[in-house]
Amino acid sequence: MKVWIAHEEGGEYIGEMPENVEVEVFTGRGEYPSDPATVDFWVPPFLAKSKVTRPLNDMTSLKAIQLLSAGAEVWVPVVPPGVTLCDARGVHTGVTAEWTIGAILASMRGFDVFARQQSRREWKVQWETTVCDKRALIVGAGDIGEKVAEVLSGLGTRITKVARRARPGVHAVDELDELLPEADIVVLILPLTDATRGLVDANFLSRMKDDSLLVNAARGPVVDTDALVAEVASGRLRCALDVVDPEPLPADHPLWDLEGALITPHVGASVDGMIERAYGPVGPQIRRFAAGEPLENIVTEGY
Repeated sequence: MKVWIAHEEGGEYIGEMPENVEVEVFTGRGEYPSDPATVDFWVPPFLAKSKVTRPLNDMTSLKAIQLLSAGAEVWVPVVPPGVTLCDARGVHTGVTAEWTIGAILASMRGFDVFARQQSRREWKVQWETTVCDKRALIVGAGDIGEKVAEVLSGLGTRITKVARRARPGVHAVDELDELLPEADIVVLILPLTDATRGLVDANFLSRMKDDSLLVNAARGPVVDTDALVAEVASGRLRCALDVVDPEPLPADHPLWDLEGALITPHVGASVDGMIERAYGPVGPQIRRFAAGEPLENIVTEGY
């Protein structure tokens, strides 16, 4: 059986392969290393854009795709029937939670404000707020959401969690209208699906309390950007965003100029050691596939 992986160094982390497994590197650019019609198992590039899915038309023998990201929204609409799609659930939990906590602390303590003052060489003391004794509403109670909740709880934040369906300790998404007015911090850490696209619209934002913070560590299209710009420009809300819509954010977009916006360019998981972390589950998954065993982290209902 033939496997394509996206990174040469990924081969260092997948471990020893069964004798019947041939591994080749296809980075998503340039010529194919061999006939794509002979590929059984594909590991495409991290955070692949739609153009990277083009080889699917030529992969007539493909049976499984293992993503290096937790998000699968690019792939769900295009994966052919009979091909199993698996995500990298849990791989980026720590580093994405780290970005989320860092963005919350930076925004609440005004580090972005002070950074702008530093660029002007301006020493100006002003009072900011804190996460202690605040209420955080975490929309998306998966691995990352749970880790964020754990850390914030340790800092004295009161946590409310929301997921697609209610379970003990977790509210259902249809309860958001009642929960939003109580939250000082609203964290988005949910997948992009048909159900979540545009979830954070003008009504959602209007339900948030004055001076609260919206943190998006999910996907840009979960939020109506125009509605967010209007609220942040008015000074009523603040936001911390690692993802935006559109992405990349055009240089002339009004979000850049908003005093209440902290923006990073989709770097939640872009830290050293990413390739090693991302390929950690790839080797075991290939060996399961080669042995005819059930695969893990199969994408269903969009994630």
